[in-house]
Amino acid sequence: MTTVTLTREDHIGIITINNPPINATSHPVRAGIVDALDQVDHDPAIRIAILICGGKTFIAGADVTEFGQPPKDPILPDVIKRLEAATKPVIAAIHGHALGGGLEVALGCHYRIADKSAKLGLPEVNLGLIPGAGGSVRLPRLVPVTEAINIITSGKPVSSTKANEIGLIDAICHGALLDAAKDFAQTILDRDMPVALVDRPPVDVPDSSAWDDIVATARKNARGQIAPLAAIDVLRTGLEKGAKDGLAYERQTFIELRDSDQSKALRHIFFAERSVGKLPELSGVDPAPITDIGVIGGGIMGAGIATASLLAGFKVTIIERNEDACANGRNTVEKHLSGSLKRGLITQDRFDQLMAALSTSTDYAALASADLVVEAVFEDMAVKHDVFGKLSLHCKPDAVLASNTSYLDINEIAVKCVNPGRVIGLHFFSPAHIMKLLEIVRTKQADAKSLATAFAFGRSLGKIAVPCGVCDGFIGNRIMSAYRKHCEYMLEDGALPHQIDAAMVEFGFPMGLFAMQDMAGLEISWATRKRLAPFRDPAERYVALGDYLCEMGRFGKKNGLGWYRYDEHGKAQPDPEVDALVIAESEKKGITRRDFSHDEIIDTILAAMRNEGDKILSEGIANSPDAIDVVMVNGYGFPRHKGGPMFLTRSDK
Repeated sequence: MTTVTLTREDHIGIITINNPPINATSHPVRAGIVDALDQVDHDPAIRIAILICGGKTFIAGADVTEFGQPPKDPILPDVIKRLEAATKPVIAAIHGHALGGGLEVALGCHYRIADKSAKLGLPEVNLGLIPGAGGSVRLPRLVPVTEAINIITSGKPVSSTKANEIGLIDAICHGALLDAAKDFAQTILDRDMPVALVDRPPVDVPDSSAWDDIVATARKNARGQIAPLAAIDVLRTGLEKGAKDGLAYERQTFIELRDSDQSKALRHIFFAERSVGKLPELSGVDPAPITDIGVIGGGIMGAGIATASLLAGFKVTIIERNEDACANGRNTVEKHLSGSLKRGLITQDRFDQLMAALSTSTDYAALASADLVVEAVFEDMAVKHDVFGKLSLHCKPDAVLASNTSYLDINEIAVKCVNPGRVIGLHFFSPAHIMKLLEIVRTKQADAKSLATAFAFGRSLGKIAVPCGVCDGFIGNRIMSAYRKHCEYMLEDGALPHQIDAAMVEFGFPMGLFAMQDMAGLEISWATRKRLAPFRDPAERYVALGDYLCEMGRFGKKNGLGWYRYDEHGKAQPDPEVDALVIAESEKKGITRRDFSHDEIIDTILAAMRNEGDKILSEGIANSPDAIDVVMVNGYGFPRHKGGPMFLTRSDK
């Protein structure tokens, strides 16, 4: 199959790109576009051209496998200049996604139309980059400057509706895209050739006083990432010094960022997320078909799992202990979906359909047709055994049975179940309908079909599924327990909770460890510590400060008192009572307190993460260091632009 083809229908030249799966701007695509444009320019029968892509999407980005390799002419900036220099107008016909270099190609065209479901964006900041082929110069000459800044610095795509509103596209197509493009071509055939974007003035430039606010907002949102601020600098340079200087400065900055540690880290996690769930032993194993999902427990976690499953198109049945609990579970799901409705993520019709696909019951017999069941009840082994015993009685013999336990031994759960090969762990992260991470826990007896089905289910939910083995805490919670322990040691040795949290936020975490514990609820980890107390090594250093807080009735943000004190607006303030408790504990243990710098705090945390990660790898709990990085970035707020603890502390990165 030829990568780029040119066909003619009457006076319209149709340039079609076929480079599956995302029509990336690889060298054959770039060369093919230039060759097709040369043919269009020299064919007197062609008066106008349409650039369209085969498959499921328009150009959805650059070929990242070419990063680090010597560039092959024509490079993308030159391809886009060639588009602008075409002697006949070119219409970009967009479906699926026009992202990164794909949108930059569309900006080089003279007109743009898009399918009603298309998404357009410049997501380069997600890889530690900025647009490298003129996006930061051309976009603010087509849409208002503030809209261009938002698109580039957020990295988030906009809908075709939004794109049409701000002037990014010329029309929305509601029928067959190629037919619509041909019709559009007829309406512009006799118009004058549009001025290339590089030769147009910027749209709605902010006044000088607004730039400080723009930069301050970007810096706050970036949390240490350099690309968004570099993007603003480049964009502003193009506005103030002109398109020619802007393009040169953009290219220079793009190359500098491409070779930066942050971009290397972001590219690492990008590829890791896409490869970590691919298990060679599941190659060729077909997952079982899934239509009906059962969820045991309609609490916060169970309702979140139910919501995620509904949004993915499954029918869901929640099992609860009584009718009041069923009603509470249904109400929680309705609340989650109402939030999606208010944000415009679903329509009212879709909301009604989803609620109609949800049922509740107190009878496990309601799960007779369930293809996969997720248990999300209290963390108690006896309770889990009771649940799985009932599931064995009432579910199909080949239904996949999953536990959402965070710490309990799923092998022990599985052996009590009829056909233990179908029992696996699906460890969701709260809130389950929002968080992208899913740990898929393989028991000793789990069969390939059940695992393949679990991964397919995770993908259908839009989750990043990471395989792991059975141990206390699996990957993420085990590592968190390790670095929490060292943070608690630092409390006794001289640090205060807000100092440790401040160091973590400065490093790039969205919040510190103690603030995160307050948000989750301190009683959760307290219950785990009490469960493990009989097995604790008496010689091991143990910090009881978290236990003291719970004994004092301080359970976190939910009741306004935890490691912090919370005001009526939920804002945290360091609590002198907690600081005094920490200092008193040091005195009681005869520990001479000392100061900790932010760097020392972070070095301690990273070392704890790395050491526990090495143990997890040696025990076979994680398949690779990449799996650990993916878990910590997506489940625990490890700064994405640092690549994960294993990548960051690796000597050969």
